[in-house]
Amino acid sequence: MTVTIGRRELLVALGGAAAAWPLAARAQQPAMPVIGYLSMRSAKSDLPMLAAFRQGLNETGFVEGKNVTIEYRWGDGQYDRLPAFAANLVRQRVAVIVTSGGGPAALAAKMATTEIPVVFNMGEDAVRAGLIASINRPGGNLTGVMSLLDILGAKQLGLLRELVPRAITIAMLVNPNDTWAEKQIAHTQMAARELGQN
Repeated sequence: MTVTIGRRELLVALGGAAAAWPLAARAQQPAMPVIGYLSMRSAKSDLPMLAAFRQGLNETGFVEGKNVTIEYRWGDGQYDRLPAFAANLVRQRVAVIVTSGGGPAALAAKMATTEIPVVFNMGEDAVRAGLIASINRPGGNLTGVMSLLDILGAKQLGLLRELVPRAITIAMLVNPNDTWAEKQIAHTQMAARELGQN
């Protein structure tokens, strides 16, 4: 059940809660909010994503090291490391977990917590991947952006066919551990069959 309250009511509630906290509890609160950043990629390969992420934080008034801390966890392509990294971030009681690199990182974060907000960015359908219940009513603690890259294989193949019309064999590299790999392969194979008929 979702309850909506106005800004004034929220500020009054937060102010009252803060006044009620014992001084000892306040002293235990972290000096800055901590964001958990969980990626299936490496720090080097995530540089463009990190630049955009930091820029977005800066535009909303958050500067790393000044008024927000970021705890990074890198999977370096080893998907089996992600669940332990996500659990570690939950134990650290981060304010939010931001995932990068697609479904595997987001799924690891989802399995680790039902309370901490998780923000994902992925190139597949989050409903089909099991992250959210539906696009209109995602429910739970996850939200994010879907680019639906799994259906781009057909378009890419069509463009490649225009660029190299005499190509007989075209190879496709896909990481079989990606949650969207099967769907991407199916879409691309269907497009190849259609192009073969033309």
